[in-house]
Amino acid sequence: MLSVKLICVGRLREKFYIDAFAEYAKRLNPYCHFECLELPEVRLSERPSDAEIAAALDKEADLVVKNIPQGSYLVALCIEGKKLSSEDLASVIRKRESSGKPKLCFVIGSSYGLSDKIKGVSDLRLSMSDMTFPHHLARVMLAEQIYRGFKINEGSSYHK
Repeated sequence: MLSVKLICVGRLREKFYIDAFAEYAKRLNPYCHFECLELPEVRLSERPSDAEIAAALDKEADLVVKNIPQGSYLVALCIEGKKLSSEDLASVIRKRESSGKPKLCFVIGSSYGLSDKIKGVSDLRLSMSDMTFPHHLARVMLAEQIYRGFKINEGSSYHK
């Protein structure tokens, strides 16, 4: 069974995001071993300098790297990443399921994004859209797309 780990910098706080994410996490149970890890976001001053932001992202990256399962196919969500269709993401999932190393790890950074340390070691840089979304909503959207990918792979009518 495929192991899917979602590493998120920052915590969900709003009940509607928590409930929506929990629903998709529950739906993923029959398809994979799904785990979500929330890591703390480095606190910054009210108007951080570029250097302060870069240092914070690097500190967050060190925590992220420690929690990436060895042998995982690493997907970093970032604005400059590649845009995939739902079918293309389903293909990524299918290839990992049939590989000798069935581990898939997604990383969503903090509100300032991800360090180049993470982007540089990722197997895929993924962008959800040219639009900007709150990171909490992106987490829910990603969980839904992972679920959709499994449903596409099984030939379900969920994906119309």
